Amino acid sequence: MNRSESTEVDGKLVAEAVEARGRVTAELSKVIVGQKEVVELLLISLFSRGHGLFIGVPGLAKTLLIHTLADALDLGFNRVQFTPDLMPSDITGTEILEEDHATGRRVFKFVKGPIFTNILLADEINRTSPKTQAALLQAMQEYKVSAGGTDHKLDLPFLVYATQNPIEQEGTYPLPEAQLDRFMFSIEVGYPDMAEEIEIVKKTTSGLPQSVQKVLGPGEIARFQEAVPKMPIADKAVEYAVNLVRATRPGEGASEKVREWVAWGAGPRAAQHLVLGAKARALLDGRYAAGPEDVKALLAPVLSHRIVLNFRAEAQNVPVAEVIKAVMEKTPVA
Repeated sequence: MNRSESTEVDGKLVAEAVEARGRVTAELSKVIVGQKEVVELLLISLFSRGHGLFIGVPGLAKTLLIHTLADALDLGFNRVQFTPDLMPSDITGTEILEEDHATGRRVFKFVKGPIFTNILLADEINRTSPKTQAALLQAMQEYKVSAGGTDHKLDLPFLVYATQNPIEQEGTYPLPEAQLDRFMFSIEVGYPDMAEEIEIVKKTTSGLPQSVQKVLGPGEIARFQEAVPKMPIADKAVEYAVNLVRATRPGEGASEKVREWVAWGAGPRAAQHLVLGAKARALLDGRYAAGPEDVKALLAPVLSHRIVLNFRAEAQNVPVAEVIKAVMEKTPVA
């Protein structure tokens, strides 16, 4: 098999990753009922160092899921409720004037904001102003905060997990495409089925506390994150990822549905996230290499927030999922 990587991950580390996944999911299942695909994407983004955007109606435990993951990991965690009056300095930090008691001189001191953590839960991110969203954008991309002409580095790992409510649009500020592109996944959180909903109601009305143990430390997380890029992947899987992303762009060679419905297709970062996510998925599944099936499994969460539909598609109420389905049908494995 041709591989795009010459490095490989040893079997012991692969086994440890599978065991770690089992520990974390066991802790999450104490609180979260169902949502297996959402939990899988959350773990893939964690091990890939990718930010995640969770979209779903109120009451589907989006915030609780991320909070529970943070409880199961021995990492720093902060939650910020995004509101229209939230200022950039409310999350990044601010400089205050402080008197040096020894010399009597007054100096500026930077006081770190809640963004200085390992996992930041940005709750209802589209309810804050573009100015504050832009401040978060810099931190997500550059892993640092600039204040008073000085750069303050963030501790790694640094991951932003944001939530959005799709049914209340009044008073919201839709994230610009540049900021959406910083998120590795856009994860749709759907309704539970009948059996799961009954279990949720029983579990949350019994009065019994659900305690979550910390089962994964920063050292293990760092080792798995460093291992993901080294996972081998078949050349045909990389070509498949690139072909899928290129197929979302209207223009010469595009399918009829893409030309009819799409204004802007996904950029190269989508293919990068497809390949990294595929590698992490293979590692968490206990496999020694990623393949086209891993790329295909992650297509919707990677592409859904990167495809911009045109006026015709919006007038016809065409969902992005329909475009992704058409792209997948027209793009064979290389």
